[in-house]
Amino acid sequence: MSTPISSAARADQQTHSGRATALPTDTAHDTERAKLTSGLLAQPARVAPKYLYDTLGSKLFEALCLLPEYYPTRTEAAIVCEHLDEIADAAGPYGTLIDLGAGNCAKAERLFDALKPDHYVAVDISADFLHTALNRLRASHPNIHMTALGQDFSHGLQLPDTVPANGRLFFYPGSSLGNFAPPDACRFLGDLRQNGGDDSALLLGVDLVKDAKVLNAAYDDELGVTSAFNLNLLRHVNRTLHANFDVRDWRHVSFFNETESRVEMHLQARRSVDVCWENTRRHFDEGERIHTENSYKYTRASLNKLLQQAGWHPSVYWTDEDDKFAVVHAQASLPAPRGQGARA
Repeated sequence: MSTPISSAARADQQTHSGRATALPTDTAHDTERAKLTSGLLAQPARVAPKYLYDTLGSKLFEALCLLPEYYPTRTEAAIVCEHLDEIADAAGPYGTLIDLGAGNCAKAERLFDALKPDHYVAVDISADFLHTALNRLRASHPNIHMTALGQDFSHGLQLPDTVPANGRLFFYPGSSLGNFAPPDACRFLGDLRQNGGDDSALLLGVDLVKDAKVLNAAYDDELGVTSAFNLNLLRHVNRTLHANFDVRDWRHVSFFNETESRVEMHLQARRSVDVCWENTRRHFDEGERIHTENSYKYTRASLNKLLQQAGWHPSVYWTDEDDKFAVVHAQASLPAPRGQGARA
């Protein structure tokens, strides 16, 4: 689970994360519906984690970040608070702060006084949620020019010409990079590298490999907030496809897959069910699952390798005392790697 690409987790999400996308054309909308249908008909079925992050999903993600079991948000916040001056020294000065999976924009706002950006670009798939957050920010920070982009950046970031081309600092907190499989993460980071140019930088929050008990608890809390967050994806799918999923027919399942170094989230059928949408029907046997999210966990070595392959040079790591989480600053390597700008 990451903050919205989202957000993870929980990304695409966060904010998570459906962060529901305002698609520009009927053709694009049809393409998105076709992808969603293809995933639901696959064996095993799958739904992209961005569908976790409609408006309700984004609010549920905010709630689960407050849970004692879900350590990433508070651990990352503590790292940033403790090392803010060092982060500012390493990451500044950059005139444009580009917040990927911005959600409620609270994480980026903590950096404003230290980084002093001229332009703040908040990118999130949940456009309505994003505009509400920026309306609040503009009142508190009138000297910063702000741009809201309701966009599914997992398919490639599209920045308007009004965003300055030089001095771009990409901010991707919340371990949302973990929502991408490593090859896709490399393509995504390579796309950022090409978008940023030779004087760009990256400030990245990454969840690290740790005891499986800690990871499993973080994705299956006692109050059931994560369960509600995952089940809400079905309501988002219902709206998108005019489907008839009944959340009462499903349960939340999550676990750490040590071989793949990732936490997996699934929805498992409580009973045999048939789901219909448009001219399509899919039968799910009792116990059959829909795979909704992966959240990959990294070691420093595996993350260094990934960043370097994507055209970034990791320069500074900041971690908590238990090495649960890392905030990483990376600078653009020269030259940009050929072919790494492919859409994730």
